[in-house]
Amino acid sequence: MEVKKLRLNNFRNFSEYEIKPGEGVNVIYGDNARGKTNIIEAIWLFTGAKSFRTNKDSELIKNGESYARTELEYNLKGRINKSSIIFGEKKSVEINGVKSVGGGDLVGRFTCAVFTPMHMDIVKGCPGDRRRFLDTSICQINSGYLKILKEYMRVLAQRNALLKDIQYESALLEQLDVWDMRLCDYATKIREERQKYIDKISKESEKIYEGISGGREKLEIIYRPGLDFSEDAETQIAKARANDIKYGTTTVGPHRDDIEINLKGISARSYGSQGQQRSCALSLKLAESAMLKEETGSSPVILLDDVMSELDRGRREYILKRLGENQVFVTCCDRPEDYADISERAELKSFYLGEK
Repeated sequence: MEVKKLRLNNFRNFSEYEIKPGEGVNVIYGDNARGKTNIIEAIWLFTGAKSFRTNKDSELIKNGESYARTELEYNLKGRINKSSIIFGEKKSVEINGVKSVGGGDLVGRFTCAVFTPMHMDIVKGCPGDRRRFLDTSICQINSGYLKILKEYMRVLAQRNALLKDIQYESALLEQLDVWDMRLCDYATKIREERQKYIDKISKESEKIYEGISGGREKLEIIYRPGLDFSEDAETQIAKARANDIKYGTTTVGPHRDDIEINLKGISARSYGSQGQQRSCALSLKLAESAMLKEETGSSPVILLDDVMSELDRGRREYILKRLGENQVFVTCCDRPEDYADISERAELKSFYLGEK
């Protein structure tokens, strides 16, 4: 997987911008507030996922403009693909000249892994942040998972609405069985997909953390499902029904899943230092890229936003060596020569974002 060209029109702070990156390490540098992260964000949007910075498409449009357009050309296994996304009153997508009904059609076509300071929430944040990381990662290798996830959330919302109404109208209790059956079906599939993915990514992230830390600490990733594997989903949801009615919400299910991240058997979230937490999150994101390659047969594009400058030379060198087969985008305020010295890549291109 290799980005050949990215073009932006009225996107964030850019009226017009075009970049033709190299196949190796690409360093996007300049002072703060010049739009370095905006370029990373624009590339990421072509995975079909939401922006990692906002849930509002309107925020992607340059102030004073009515629309924004992003275009991406990329090489996948020798074939050049072209996609475009227009953000306006409605979002429209075009893939290789064919208009698409929605952004979901982008999922699984262009794959990349992104790491920004915001992804520290994988370790430091709430369970929802870790579930979001899991789901976004799985969607890139299993486009059908997105549909299952959306259906689960739709059924969950309907069931929760019914639970609230039952407290005032007991006759509605009969309808609960129908929603329980649908919920169990989707919940079981989500639990299985998440467990399968965590089994793989935990082994890979543990090896990566060992390299980043120089073997001084052991990383451990444990799946804590909202539905235990010791019983089937139907039994657990049936047991929880009384509590669900009492509290007016579904108390068990994948929407309660979490990932436990430990160092030396101790919670990295509660007791890890800032550096340890950063290394844990980075290990998981690099493991994600390894999973993408394993499942798709193509090395994903790697987006590292304002991350490398906070790592010492040894850790930078380890990461860039590990990403030797990937096209990499690095944003920083540093001189690009600093990366040329340690990357050992035949090609390093730099792009300066200066005064507009």
